[in-house]
Amino acid sequence: MKLRFYGLRRLPLFAGLFTLSLAGCLTAQNPASPSAASAAASPSPAAVEPAISYSAVHVNGPFIAMTFDDGPSEKLTPELLDLLARQHIHATFFVIGQNAVTHPEILQRAAREGHEIGNHSWSHPAFGKMSDERVRTELQKTDDAIRAALGKRPVLMRPPYGSITLRQKKWINAEFGYRTILWDVDPLDWKRPGPSVVMNRIVKGTRPGSIILSHDIHPGTIKAMPETFDQLEAKGFKFVTVSELIAMGKPMAPQETGSEGPTPLSSPGASPVIMPSVAPTPAATNP
Repeated sequence: MKLRFYGLRRLPLFAGLFTLSLAGCLTAQNPASPSAASAAASPSPAAVEPAISYSAVHVNGPFIAMTFDDGPSEKLTPELLDLLARQHIHATFFVIGQNAVTHPEILQRAAREGHEIGNHSWSHPAFGKMSDERVRTELQKTDDAIRAALGKRPVLMRPPYGSITLRQKKWINAEFGYRTILWDVDPLDWKRPGPSVVMNRIVKGTRPGSIILSHDIHPGTIKAMPETFDQLEAKGFKFVTVSELIAMGKPMAPQETGSEGPTPLSSPGASPVIMPSVAPTPAATNP
């Protein structure tokens, strides 16, 4: 009787050993692939959408982009191009369509010398206060003017006054393929504070990955550039176009004031300073 009872107690043990042995055989015949095991251990992250708007760029190096708005100016832009050529600097010009039609030869020279041309609207209105159709007309006319002068379309757009909604950025990117370019350094040169002030503001605010705003329609800005370039180069910065800067790294998200409202600013094309705890000031009228 005891023997029979002892045998019954051993039966679950034998069954367990048989189950483990069978599982081992099945595992040996059907090993889990390394990729499947890896996927189970660490699920793949969601795909990151490409950025469509930039005010600066994360870069591994001292690279920066100088940008000039509102030209081309018949007199001042060629002076700036002469300076850029002497210093072997490439910049990005966001042009007004009306000026581009008047001076296509300046655009052609700029492109020939390695500079980038972007769309800055036809007549410099505030996009954030306009209907989609009016914004579309402003961009298309300037796109046509640039293509007529250069034989190719621009890929960058800067909204006048930095006034644009998130929704507008999205449909403009979908229809035109444009990336919206704002900035993180604004010397307020449109207020004409003098060349030394413009230079100091740019040099003080620039860091790796900066997109620097300025205008090639103000004499004081052009006078400020030789010393500005020298000071930035002395600090080790290297100049590239905006598209080259974007290609070097990941974007820094521009400050948004809301999902639909236009970005307030203090100068034409200016973005707010990236200080999330401080509310940006209302827009001022450009002289």
